Amino acid sequence: MATRTDFAPIVVAYGTCIAAGVAIVFGLRLPQPWDALTADVVATLVIFAFSLRYRNSSFYDPYWSVIPPLLAVYWMESHPDVGHGLRAALVMGLVWVWGIRLTANWSIHWCGLHHEDWRYPLVRARAGRAAIWADLFGIHMFPTMQVFLGCLPVYAVMSHGDNPPGWLDALAFVVTLGAIAIETVADLQLRAFIARRSSPDTIIAEGLWGWSRHPNYFGELAFWWGLMLFGLAAAPSQWWWIVPGAVAMTLMFVLASIPLMDERSLERRPAYREHMRKISALVPLPPR
Repeated sequence: MATRTDFAPIVVAYGTCIAAGVAIVFGLRLPQPWDALTADVVATLVIFAFSLRYRNSSFYDPYWSVIPPLLAVYWMESHPDVGHGLRAALVMGLVWVWGIRLTANWSIHWCGLHHEDWRYPLVRARAGRAAIWADLFGIHMFPTMQVFLGCLPVYAVMSHGDNPPGWLDALAFVVTLGAIAIETVADLQLRAFIARRSSPDTIIAEGLWGWSRHPNYFGELAFWWGLMLFGLAAAPSQWWWIVPGAVAMTLMFVLASIPLMDERSLERRPAYREHMRKISALVPLPPR
């Protein structure tokens, strides 16, 4: 388990990266949302520097859930005439609940500075001599761009959402809140299963995990699709930059994250192949 000594560099790293981002936003005075994107890139470079210093790219792991709530606050306060309505309040609350839950879940399961996500050494090893660039762009910068695209609907809500809430907002609220609930239940079920399992080879196939091999991923994707629906409700004519974030998230999980996790499980658990045959990969469905 992680100790206070382990968390201290993480706190310093994120305090530094947030301070750097704020300095960029208020120092360069670029037009929105390019100012936030520039700040996001600089903040990611700060975290990358800490990852190099401690030889552990899991310094980046909390970034996914720490930055979006801060972007939501900045965009809301930048547009007081638009960003303080009901739609904006709902989005702000949902983003913060999601961010706090996901960050807390990471901190509970993080094993400390000696622990690094198993996928990161694999990425660097496959890159060979270009390992440092794979680390920078594949592990750090690529997800930053993904999350920023996913957050653009929040920007649409805070800056363009002056039309009254309607049925699409209601649907978006149900989808987004349901997504957070699914992620929460999936994480709790997995934690309980790990605590009582008799062997590491045992495969979870109960609760949500009996209907989907990756219900936590399904909840995460549904969250970004819910934000996209909020963005479309706020500014339907701007769909061309509101929709791509959720689509990109889906492609990343379907084409990269799920295959990697399934491949690892197949290597470690011989019975997993039969489990794959029976249980849906992502969308919860009755087992075959």
